[in-house]
Amino acid sequence: MSSHDAFRSLVSRSREVVLASAIVGAITGVAVAGFDRLTVGIFEHGVAHLPLWLMALAPAAGLAIAGLWLQYPGHGLSRSSADEYLDAFHEQRPLRVRDMLHRLVGAVATLASGCAMGLEGPSIYMGATIGSTAQRRWRHFLGGADPNLLLVAGAAAGIAAIFKAPVTGAIFAIEVPFQEDLARRMLLPAMIAAACGYLSLVAINGTTPLFPIHGAPPFSFVDLAGAAALGIAAGGGARVFAVMIRRAKDLSHVGHPVVRVAAAGATIAVLFAIGRGLTGQSLVLTPGYGVVTWALAPNRAVALLLAVLVLRCVATSAAVAGGGVGGLFVPLVVAGALLGRAIGAAGGSTDSLFVVVGIAAFLGAGYRVPLAAIVFVAETTGRPGFVVPGLIAAVVAELMMGRMSVTQFQTRPRPGMMPEGE
Repeated sequence: MSSHDAFRSLVSRSREVVLASAIVGAITGVAVAGFDRLTVGIFEHGVAHLPLWLMALAPAAGLAIAGLWLQYPGHGLSRSSADEYLDAFHEQRPLRVRDMLHRLVGAVATLASGCAMGLEGPSIYMGATIGSTAQRRWRHFLGGADPNLLLVAGAAAGIAAIFKAPVTGAIFAIEVPFQEDLARRMLLPAMIAAACGYLSLVAINGTTPLFPIHGAPPFSFVDLAGAAALGIAAGGGARVFAVMIRRAKDLSHVGHPVVRVAAAGATIAVLFAIGRGLTGQSLVLTPGYGVVTWALAPNRAVALLLAVLVLRCVATSAAVAGGGVGGLFVPLVVAGALLGRAIGAAGGSTDSLFVVVGIAAFLGAGYRVPLAAIVFVAETTGRPGFVVPGLIAAVVAELMMGRMSVTQFQTRPRPGMMPEGE
């Protein structure tokens, strides 16, 4: 079926598409709420209260549990989560609930132990699997629809729910499969599912914004020029981080699993000790949102902010190399916040402008999703006025990124190929 025929089929079945997408979104939202509560609850009420020496060893234990579970009950499943969504999208292959459950055990073990990864990767994968399964079950109800329709809808609901950001979820799900294009035919189901996923999540976990950003951004030429400069720095930083992650993914398949987990766990323990010595806080062993709050304090030294940035990036890479199951969206957000705060502090700024701009630039460049990054900072901060400087920084960072990305499963349009959906 041609792209044009698929689009006409989607329009003609709009009621079925809306209903199916809404159901997938609502189920995904509830599932993500449960996953979030379980994982964060174990960390905050268990691991975070351990003696420091046990906290330092917790990530190694989490990586070991994840590795053992995926190797034996999971029969050798990979540690991929968001990458599974991208691979399934391009290969048009189904995602299985059984595999999802095994990977979620690995994700809870990885993230609840304090590894510096994000909950959004498993959330995207969970939603995509729910959508993929629903589309197979409802193939007669959705006859003629694009085979990726509910896969994308579920992924959108997953990201919308975990970040309480429905527009971000819809845009990210259709933007991330490609480096220079959008899966535009999937916009309607993505929007419906993202909205329903968001509503299901907030009905359980509330609507509190992720980041405590206050105030309105200035719009002087100096600040906008600073945003462009930050975009250059963020693009370069995201490029280095992407290389680290790619290398870490390669290392996760090299050598004996016991050696990999031991080396990764030891590395994270050392980084944790350094972080505690520098800051007095456990910034290396958190999902990341608390690090953004920490960075917003007005008295942070530039050198300390950059040190925490390096520690977090290396800790995330170590977790990936050790076979951790988690996302890279939040690590990119945290890195952008730290870099933005450092550059702002170097210029004498103590407000939140450069933190937000750094998030947009680093995230947009790292995952090659500038549109989703801009919408993300507007939704999660509740300050849409940050969009203009964030847009400038994100565009500059995207140009600096070249063809690099934290995932190898994105595609680029071939010469002479019509854009997807045309």
